[in-house]
Amino acid sequence: MNSHLRFTALTLFPEMFNTIKSEGVIARALKNNIIQLDTVFLREFADNPRKNVDNHPIGGGDGMVLRPDIAEKALQSVLQENSFVVNLSPAGKVFQSTHAKELAQKKHIILLCGRYAGFDHRFTQKYAHMHISIGDFVLSGGELPAMCLIDSVSRFVPGVLGNTESSAQDSFEDGLLEAPPYTHPEIFNNMKVPEILFSGDHKKIASHKRKEQLKITAKNRPDLIYLIWDQLSRQEKTLIEKIWKNG
Repeated sequence: MNSHLRFTALTLFPEMFNTIKSEGVIARALKNNIIQLDTVFLREFADNPRKNVDNHPIGGGDGMVLRPDIAEKALQSVLQENSFVVNLSPAGKVFQSTHAKELAQKKHIILLCGRYAGFDHRFTQKYAHMHISIGDFVLSGGELPAMCLIDSVSRFVPGVLGNTESSAQDSFEDGLLEAPPYTHPEIFNNMKVPEILFSGDHKKIASHKRKEQLKITAKNRPDLIYLIWDQLSRQEKTLIEKIWKNG
C-alpha cells in the first residue's frame, strides 16, 4: 500500500524526530505505511570543512541566520512537483485545525525547521507556500513545532486513527473546545461523574456535552466564541452571556 502523505523535515537535529517515529499514533501510521516521515540534515550540504550552515545577520542583530544557498541545496534534494513547503516560524500564521485539514490533503509536505534567527528571508520568500507558528511564544527551533504539525495533520489522514470518529469529536471541530472527559471510578475525591452520562439517553447526553463545551470555551477561549457567535442559538448566547457576567 502506498502512503497517503509524506513529511520531510529540513533540520539541524534530525535525531529529534526519533521519538515520534518510535512511539504512539505516528509510529503506528509509519509502520503501516499510511504516512512517511524522513529528514534532511542541513549540514550535509555545507560547503566548508567545519560544516557551518549559518552566518552573521547583515545589518546587525542577535543570533545567526541560516544561509539561503545551503538551505536551497538541501531543499532541492527532496523537492518534487507535488511538494508543499511549510516554514515553521514565530512570524507565521497561528496553526489552526483548519490548516491541519488542508495540509492532510497534500501528498508531500516539506517542513523548514529553522534554528538561531531562522532561515534567510529570501529563501523562505522564494520556496515556502505557508508560514506557520504554533503559538505566541518562542522556541529554540522549528523541530518541536514541526512534530506538533505532523501529529495534528496526520490525524486527518484516513487510517491513522483507529476510531474514524475520533478526529470529528476533538476540540475545535465544531468551533468549540472538547467537553470534559470522565471514566471510572464513579466517585473520585468526593467528586461524582455527572448523572446524565449514565442515562443512556444519547440526545440528553449530547445536549449536556454541548453545554459543557460552551461553558469551557466561554471561560478559556472567548475568542473562539466570537468566531461562531452568529451560529449559536438564543439559549446558547444567554448561557454564555451569564458565564461572562459572573466571571
